[in-house]
Amino acid sequence: MLLLNVFWVSGKNLKYVFYFIGDGMGVNQVQTTEMYKAELEGKIGLSPLCFTQFPVSTVASTYSATNSVTDSAAGGTALATGVKTKNGAIGVMQDLKTEVSSVAVWAKNSGKRVGIATSVSVDHATPSAFYAHESSRNNYYEIGIDLYKAGFDFYAGSDFISPEDKNGNGSNLYEMADEYGYTIVRGYDDYKMKSKKSKKMILFQEEELSKRDRYSLPYAIDRTGSELNLENITKCAIDFLTKDCKNGFFLMVEGGKIDWACHSNDGATMINEIIDFDNTIRVAYEFYLQHKDETLIVVTADHETGGISLGTGKYELNLKILEHQKNSESVFSTQVKKLRNRYGNGVPWDSVKDLLMDSFGFWDKVDVNEKNSERLMTIYEKSIKADDVKMEKSEYSLDEALAGEAKRIINELAYLGWNTGGHSAGYVPVFAIGVGSNNFTRRLNNIDLPNIIAKVAGYEKSR
Repeated sequence: MLLLNVFWVSGKNLKYVFYFIGDGMGVNQVQTTEMYKAELEGKIGLSPLCFTQFPVSTVASTYSATNSVTDSAAGGTALATGVKTKNGAIGVMQDLKTEVSSVAVWAKNSGKRVGIATSVSVDHATPSAFYAHESSRNNYYEIGIDLYKAGFDFYAGSDFISPEDKNGNGSNLYEMADEYGYTIVRGYDDYKMKSKKSKKMILFQEEELSKRDRYSLPYAIDRTGSELNLENITKCAIDFLTKDCKNGFFLMVEGGKIDWACHSNDGATMINEIIDFDNTIRVAYEFYLQHKDETLIVVTADHETGGISLGTGKYELNLKILEHQKNSESVFSTQVKKLRNRYGNGVPWDSVKDLLMDSFGFWDKVDVNEKNSERLMTIYEKSIKADDVKMEKSEYSLDEALAGEAKRIINELAYLGWNTGGHSAGYVPVFAIGVGSNNFTRRLNNIDLPNIIAKVAGYEKSR
């Protein structure tokens, strides 16, 4: 039996902890993004992201208490509480009854200000694992109540998924904000107007965006530039948590839509999400540069999604071709639906071809051979001109068959492979910098991370 000596680095001066979780971000998702960036620079190799240059890097296993392949609820609970639980459970042990507290709660008990932020809904699996205790991740209304009961200083995400009690017995979650001392703001401009006078805050995206999609912020590849994004959310969180801050803060930030893109096997969208996640981490890194002796940044993931492979048999990659994809599969589907609404079953092929050219660069910047052109034409005949429209379903989207085929073709041209539309048991990366980061220098289990953070930061643990 191999015995390892772990040398703990004291964190008595540690005030600020950033905990970044890239949902679905396995080792190969990170590698794909860095090799893509390198190809854009005209070279073979890696063009490093900010967080991959942190001085400490390792990997962590992710299995849950009941499954070799975890879901986000059990994975998030492990990363939050240091306890493995059943897939689908949030902040409870395997019996689905015994509550377990998170590193965010330990930070709060130790006098720190606490923030929880995500690019998906604030009651989604990973963020809720830090404050909620539910037998099912789908108990969205109850998770919303748990959010208020936890009493953290700052929450941010797209919205609540279920603000109304389906049984008609409880209060509206928006109306409960005043009762618990929270100000709900929508968008970056609204935050700037109300942040100084607010004691506790929930930051959501703008009302019009929530009406269209309350489940998440737009993908980075689809943003027009004016929407709330994870980078701005993190800036708001730091600004709010450092207000009247004597003892420091704990901030968890989830890049939630990396997972969604990987469930859809959408390579270009996934790459843009990881670059966006890296830009968010840069905000924390800039804060770290001003507070080196008081800050710890940890970056990891709850699981890998998609079973992505770099190379599909040919000993080369062509990742740079993905730069020509300008929309996610889901937004391209919306554009196809607009054509369908306009023309019915009589959508002209030329209109479809123009849309494929604009969104994927096909026949213009991306060479499409006769075989692939026939594939697209066949889907057009079967799914757009036909009366029986068949859609393609992934975990978080229902998309046009033409969108799915176009995505598959450009992934194939990039030599990017996918093995599943779900999760895998692959290792996830761990990167760290700052006070106590040397304590992460070994292969880890996901339950190790919150316990290491708590020990380095001196948090008062509770169960």
